[in-house]
Amino acid sequence: MSEDKPLALDAYEALAESYAARVDTKPHNAYYERPATLALLPDVSGRRVLDAGCGPGVYTEWLLDHGAQVVAIDASPKMVELARQRVGSRAELRVADLGKPLGFLADESFDAAVSPLTLDYLEDWGGVMREFSRVLRGGGVLVFSCEHPFERFKRTQTGNYFEIELQHYLWRGFGSVRVNMPSYRRPLGAMIAPLADAGFVVEQIVEPLPTEDFHRSDPNDYAKLMRDPGFICIRARKDV
Repeated sequence: MSEDKPLALDAYEALAESYAARVDTKPHNAYYERPATLALLPDVSGRRVLDAGCGPGVYTEWLLDHGAQVVAIDASPKMVELARQRVGSRAELRVADLGKPLGFLADESFDAAVSPLTLDYLEDWGGVMREFSRVLRGGGVLVFSCEHPFERFKRTQTGNYFEIELQHYLWRGFGSVRVNMPSYRRPLGAMIAPLADAGFVVEQIVEPLPTEDFHRSDPNDYAKLMRDPGFICIRARKDV
């Protein structure tokens, strides 16, 4: 893999269409992560919001439907095109790598940013948190979700919990497409420290529970998630 290529780009390019076809009803997304993440967002009506890691545009569409002005970015050109098919010209959409400076975004030009299930693909959170802080206005809110550090370590029982470690998993949940998905596991402290260093104050940490829609769709995974956390959702505010 080229050092300039985003970590999971090839995997997401391969599964983009299958992901987009299932994301509205796939239980772990639609009935678990998404309700918890959306519940952490402030009122977005009339606000300018950055969708950082927009995928096929599910969050972008929700934000637009709730009155936000949206700039949506993703490292995958296929995902950006799928988001464009979903929302048309209602949002500004562009290909961008969160692992690099977002120089095309002006300082203090957003009221909020949301980054769902994206930051696990970055080894270093220092740079991206500084960029989020730079583009948010004072008092602006950052909401993001990622895999729960306990679940990631429990799943493998190898390595060192306190280290940031590259891991690979075979993703099977998107129809016939199978991809070897790379991502980084990190301890909880390595999630919080970059926020503080970038001038954020953590307001809320949520370890979500699956909804009843999840129960109806997949009772086995519902029972598991009622015992063991799968994702973690965090809301932080840029200190004024």
